[in-house]
Amino acid sequence: MNYDELALSLHAQYKGKITTKLRDDSQLDREKLSAYYTPGVAAVSKAIADDPTLLPTYTWTNNLVAVISDGSAVLGLGDIGPKGSMPVMEGKSLLFKHFADIDSIPIILDVHTADEIVSVVKAIAPSFGAINLEDISAPKCFDVEERLKAELDIPVFHDDQHGTAVVVLAGLINAMKVTKKELADCKIVTIGAGAAGTAIIKLLHKYGVGSLVAVDSKGIICESRNDLNSEKQALLPFIDGSGSGSLENAIVDADIFIGVSKPGVLTQSMVKTMANQPIIFALANPTPEIMPDEAKAAGAAVVATGRSDFANQVNNALVFPGIFRGALDNKVSAITDEHKIAAAKVIASFVEMPTADNIIPSVFDERLVPAIAKVIC
Repeated sequence: MNYDELALSLHAQYKGKITTKLRDDSQLDREKLSAYYTPGVAAVSKAIADDPTLLPTYTWTNNLVAVISDGSAVLGLGDIGPKGSMPVMEGKSLLFKHFADIDSIPIILDVHTADEIVSVVKAIAPSFGAINLEDISAPKCFDVEERLKAELDIPVFHDDQHGTAVVVLAGLINAMKVTKKELADCKIVTIGAGAAGTAIIKLLHKYGVGSLVAVDSKGIICESRNDLNSEKQALLPFIDGSGSGSLENAIVDADIFIGVSKPGVLTQSMVKTMANQPIIFALANPTPEIMPDEAKAAGAAVVATGRSDFANQVNNALVFPGIFRGALDNKVSAITDEHKIAAAKVIASFVEMPTADNIIPSVFDERLVPAIAKVIC
């Protein structure tokens, strides 16, 4: 199947992926029109003006998410601009509606500094029940999310960071069952210290692991390096920053490799230096850090990628519909690390008997969204 050709054909045929429809789909007569619009709607506006907490009672903000991007880090395409990002934002809205029956509006911003993005999102936030940030480049995305979380009274979630981290944790929980190991005893090596890598490191640290070593394009992130930006310096409390060297040095005796970097950085010879029954999460898209067959040939016990054509796909769509469904339904104003860990445990629980090729449930498992939503409270 040529998915490029199919995608172009379907998008052209339907002129995009989403639309809006009326919640009250019964016939619109003069009486209803007078209630939904003038003069009746004035009473609803006055009620909300007198008590702003009534906004979700009387409007669609009870089920409405803004999907926001500036197009600066789209998939593996990089900074392709806001217009190029629109098909991806529409795709996110499709997933919100299909999996969780959540209405969402894709919003592409032709502003690119953290100050500009924060200002725009704050200005439009009263129209929504929650904010999903998408495909905003690091390190800008960290600043944008933290400021919006502090300044808004509705949930703000950067799925590129936290959705990935939640599914990684879920997969590792089940990989431990396959390999008969404990995360608290494992040495984990991550490569890629951008949005996803940073969130993975922080969530695994919160969950409790034996040792975390972080690697970027210049080698092990450690206290002795004088070239670390502020974001990488902020990672030091969460990792073992005492070592130095390259990925090849870091990977020795590691139980787990997590890659969110680029193709080909992990070799079979490196895998062979890892601990017994190593676990490989090679999540670079579309081409992973090492191909699954190569990793298995080198001794990997469990391999996960971000691709749907291999076993164990780490897919954010497993996470965000349920998290937002729970946040909206349970009137949660902030999504916490505790929520993320609870969601990871729920996802892991849907694989009753994990095997090397089955540590992550299907995104089409209809039990996932309501089960995740239940723990976001």
